[in-house]
Amino acid sequence: MSYGSRPSIASSTVEERRAYVRTKFACIADCDACGLCQLFRHQDPETALADYIDGHAELPQVLMRYR
Repeated sequence: MSYGSRPSIASSTVEERRAYVRTKFACIADCDACGLCQLFRHQDPETALADYIDGHAELPQVLMRYR
């Protein structure tokens, strides 16, 4: 699987989705430059995107909650 494209729930495993989230939303430990902490309201990306990782909702649906 390529991590350039988002794995869909129908065609991926929990482990593949978790690996995608870890790669795509990796903390760079510089909140001024990154902004992920603010985007996910100071939650770890794996926690914030748990519904996607667990297969309950596609990633765009989960990300809409943080707009």
